[in-house]
Amino acid sequence: MTALAMAWRAMRRGDLDAVADLADRIHPDLPEDRAVFAERLPLYPSGCRVLASDAEIAGYALAHPICYPHPPALNTLIGALPPLGDALYIHDVAIAPDMRGGGHAAAAIRALLALGAAFPRCCLISVYGTAPFWRRFGFTDASCDCAPGALAAYGADALWMVRLTPE
Repeated sequence: MTALAMAWRAMRRGDLDAVADLADRIHPDLPEDRAVFAERLPLYPSGCRVLASDAEIAGYALAHPICYPHPPALNTLIGALPPLGDALYIHDVAIAPDMRGGGHAAAAIRALLALGAAFPRCCLISVYGTAPFWRRFGFTDASCDCAPGALAAYGADALWMVRLTPE
């Protein structure tokens, strides 16, 4: 992949197969059906982005409102956004392994945090030991806020993390 030609843009329906394929490669132990991505796109298009060139998708970012502290279960359709959503849930920021280290994830996270400024908080589930990465963006462990077992499908190291929106 060519790093210089890559830029973040709005996700399109035509990107969904490539996004699902990338998710399968990056998260083999946390599988999600293409339908999950296909559902989130029309529900909250401003939270759906891809890192792309003219020919390929090298990353994606997915976020949407939820009622804190209730993350959707892994690989689950949500049907609709909550009318009283009080948190922006960062579902995933994923970059192809050969494109990492170029600041692409940080750029996506800054954009999502700007989107999250409309909410009292942003939240996410940290997996694969990425909590130190998320702490750099102001997220802290709030796993005690989640219902027992809510993170079980995400692995033993999963943490519920939150970042309060500055006033």
